[in-house]
Amino acid sequence: EVQVVESGGNLVQTGGSLRLSCATAGFAFDDYAIGWFRQAPGKEREGVSCINIRSGGTFYIDSVKGRFTISSDDAKTTVYLQMNDLKPEDTAVYSCAAGRPDRHAMCGPYAYWGQGTQVTVTS
Repeated sequence: EVQVVESGGNLVQTGGSLRLSCATAGFAFDDYAIGWFRQAPGKEREGVSCINIRSGGTFYIDSVKGRFTISSDDAKTTVYLQMNDLKPEDTAVYSCAAGRPDRHAMCGPYAYWGQGTQVTVTS
């Protein structure tokens, strides 16, 4: 059974830090890419970061570069998103997704999605 489960969301003040976890099971972790997405109230879901497990390649959207770091623990088949210097605009439900990358892509498409974890940043 495939499992993709996020944890680590919380309420934090501006400038604070959180580490989100995406625990996975049931697929060949090394052959997949894991992406983090977020959706704020009234806004569309946006991709935040991704990591190709085999190559180690990573991607970040501009608004989180230098503040967020994605990493993987292959032994635990878990991907982390370390979020530092959090801002109110980072408030959203964060979800992770797993998928076998297309031939010429580093990440995506995604086949398996988690339920999400809430991150709230207060000013």
